[in-house]
Amino acid sequence: MNIIKQIPNIITSLNLLCGCVAVLFAVSGDLVTTAIFVFFGIFFDFFDGLAARMLNAHSNVGLEFDSLADMITSGVVPAIVMVQLLSEAFFGSYIDLSEAFSPNGWNRGFSKYLPLIGLLIAVASGYRLAKFNVDTRQTSSFIGLPTPANTLLILSLPLILQFQHSDLIESILLNKWFLIGLTLISCILLNAELPLFALKFKTWDFKSNAIRYVFLLLCIVLIVVLKFIAIPVIILLYILLSLFWKPEK
Repeated sequence: MNIIKQIPNIITSLNLLCGCVAVLFAVSGDLVTTAIFVFFGIFFDFFDGLAARMLNAHSNVGLEFDSLADMITSGVVPAIVMVQLLSEAFFGSYIDLSEAFSPNGWNRGFSKYLPLIGLLIAVASGYRLAKFNVDTRQTSSFIGLPTPANTLLILSLPLILQFQHSDLIESILLNKWFLIGLTLISCILLNAELPLFALKFKTWDFKSNAIRYVFLLLCIVLIVVLKFIAIPVIILLYILLSLFWKPEK
């Protein structure tokens, strides 16, 4: 076995490991630690593809393994986080999901299952990842919102609540109708026939990468100015800029 050729799969393994740890923290209601491990997972997800291109180590196994890892880190985890946010919106607190939905869990009747609407994100993410693996149009760009981008959007909410708290922000982000609407919108965006540019640089010249350089510069400015609130703004900016982007031939 060529160890060099396995480097991308090793990096993908780190993504999967981070996702599994994030699941444990999300289930227990520690969403800040969840976000930390998800950010590491997405970091590894970016570099496994980069490593595969640099080492010319592409493989069908690597492609499938990457999607399976993404399903955990960028599919299951944001779904559980949304369940927790909906639990906060409906019942006033995050919960230990391992106990809440057991037969001896909350004494809330059927209403205790309402936060499970958030699991639709996992379903939509799984379908999006399956389509990505067989869609030849997505080799240098995306059709629909990538799962890591959607995950960053969802994970930004508990971070904003924790570190940039205000009564106005809480009234918006913990409104159950806002969260249900965001869940449905994210499911639609994941699978919409919407062309989006990818941050993959074939060359470094400005002319062919203008939209990427402009986007990255705006991201830096927004993060410095808005901190965690910048994340949902950046996702919206990403979608809006893509509307004016012409896919490479």
